[in-house]
Amino acid sequence: MPAFLRLCLVSFLCAALSGPADAAQRPQRILSLNMCADQLLIALADHDQIAGLTQFARDRDMSAEAERADHLPISRGTSEDVLSLRPDLIISGTFHTLSPLVKSQNYRTIDLQPAESYPAVVAQIRQVAAAIGHAERGEAMIRRMDAELAALPRIKGNPVAAYYQRRGYLTGTGTLIDDLMRRVGLRNLAAELGKPSLSRLSVEEMVMAHPDYLIVESATDRVRDQGTEMLHHPALDGIARLRLPQAWTVCGGPAYVRAARSLIQQLQNH
Repeated sequence: MPAFLRLCLVSFLCAALSGPADAAQRPQRILSLNMCADQLLIALADHDQIAGLTQFARDRDMSAEAERADHLPISRGTSEDVLSLRPDLIISGTFHTLSPLVKSQNYRTIDLQPAESYPAVVAQIRQVAAAIGHAERGEAMIRRMDAELAALPRIKGNPVAAYYQRRGYLTGTGTLIDDLMRRVGLRNLAAELGKPSLSRLSVEEMVMAHPDYLIVESATDRVRDQGTEMLHHPALDGIARLRLPQAWTVCGGPAYVRAARSLIQQLQNH
């Protein structure tokens, strides 16, 4: 057999053998115990790979992928649930500790840390995509996000904005919100005041600081409880507002691009 044909035959056999082997190594029963992992699994995994998502997966206020989770299985995350689902991959996180009983089963696990910057979001997408056997989907997602962010204009003048939450909480530096604000050309009031990643600012202090914009969660457009009441104080009426759904900022992922685009559009309209 000519050398060229032998080379073609070997290449064909290697390709044929490597495909099924890679597919066979993909986890087939993935259990998420992390709200941010829910969203990445919905976007990156074959849905028949998903054995269970958290109870937040269908919450429109918390998950940017909630509508796509309606027909996916939900787990309570208890030890009994984990054992009954027999996962071959568990994605957990900072706020969920596996019980000794679950740990004793030696399940394959990933501990997903909070992504507090765009580079961390990219790293997390790669981590999850590789673990579930779909690295190429992760890279495709990252390319789309990079391209969409690169196409966004940057607001001129570096106006000051405060991400102001219920009960007067202010989001500071070292957070995904701060990263997002700087990307679109905003200065974070918390950084200007030397505040930590999370602090509180009274209505009076906010009026004195008088940022150019308040960034608030869309759900706080009306008074829902005592926690949101202060956001509607008449003294704050003179500060323009930018609104974002909490579901777009609580986790990293494709929603980061949506949030950046929305901020730009709102700023351009002011």
